[in-house]
This record gives sequence, structure tokens and C-alpha cells, in this order.
Amino acid sequence: MMRESPLPGDVASRLSGAKVGVAGLGGMGSHVAVALARSGIGTLVVADFDVVDGSNLFRQCYLPKDVGSRKTDALRETLSAIEPDIRIEVFDGRLDGDNAPGVFSDCEVVCECLDQADQKAMLVESLLLGTGCTVVSCSGMAGFGSSNEIVTRKRMRRLYVCGDGISEASEGPGLTAARVMVCAGHVANMAIRLLLGEDKP
Repeated sequence: MMRESPLPGDVASRLSGAKVGVAGLGGMGSHVAVALARSGIGTLVVADFDVVDGSNLFRQCYLPKDVGSRKTDALRETLSAIEPDIRIEVFDGRLDGDNAPGVFSDCEVVCECLDQADQKAMLVESLLLGTGCTVVSCSGMAGFGSSNEIVTRKRMRRLYVCGDGISEASEGPGLTAARVMVCAGHVANMAIRLLLGEDKP
């Protein structure tokens, strides 16, 4: 089947020539990666160390058949099914301050989608100091709050943060696929805007 982009030719060409990183392939990162693939990004660098388990199926882009598979392998299969021409580079391991700049060295934009606050801070710092990429991060998408509370903010010249900035996953509010996907849409859209030269949230 021929795939024809609905985007203007110059926009489609710019996105198809772009390379974007996605760090963490859970509820946030898997949805971000799918949105970027469907938007025509030519190359994705995806990184995670984990395997798919049954609990992931509630809010992540995996299927029952993926349980037990590496997240990098399962998501690569999904992305390739969505867009056969996409180029996918995989880092199957735990990111740290030493290896992250090398993993994402050629990316124009990296979407930070890790779970733990200390890991998020580590990745943002290592990328801002060790690469020339712009980072789109996320903070706060738990619970059942209004979708309108999810916003994108520019925090530094090369750092954007999406979310409500408050809510954290816990036994109380928990995480729902719908609100996580709203935030993932913000992350993916900001990445696309940056690639197209738009630096305002």
C-alpha cells in the first residue's frame, strides 16, 4: 500500500530527514514513539532496559503477545508495522550519565520519558551538557485531572517540560492511559515543532 503523507511536501521532507531520540519506552515513551512514527519522523533512536509485563498493557503501546519481550524489540516491531520505511536505532540497556550522550549524539531532539525523578534529572543534565540536542521532558500526568492542566513550558533554551508539573503516580491517583497519552501528545508535538523551527510551546 502506498503511504502518502497528508503534510505539505517541505514539512514531510524535513520530518523524514530528522532523527529523534526517545529515552524510556513505558507509558509515556511508547506513545511518544508511535506518535512520531505516524508523523513521518525518518529515524528514531529508542532506549530502554526493561521487558514487557502484563501490567504494562493497561497504558503502554504493547500487546499481550509482547509480554516477556524486550521493550525495544516489541516497540521496534510495532513501529515498523506502522511505518515500514522508518529507521529505528536501538539501545537496549540502562541509560546513565556516561553513555546517554553517545546514544543520542546525532539526535536533534530527545524526548525524556523516564520514570524516576533522579533518572530524569540525570538524563536532562547529561544531554544538555554532552550534546547539542534539545530535550523535551515530562513531569506530572497522573490521576484524573483535566486534560487542560497538561501544558508545555519552555524552561531553558534547550529544555521544554510537558505535564501539569504536580501530579505523581501513586496508589492514590495512579496512572491512566488517557491522561498519559495527552502528555505524550504534548511531548511529540513539541518535538515536531522544534524540528520545524518553532521554539514556542
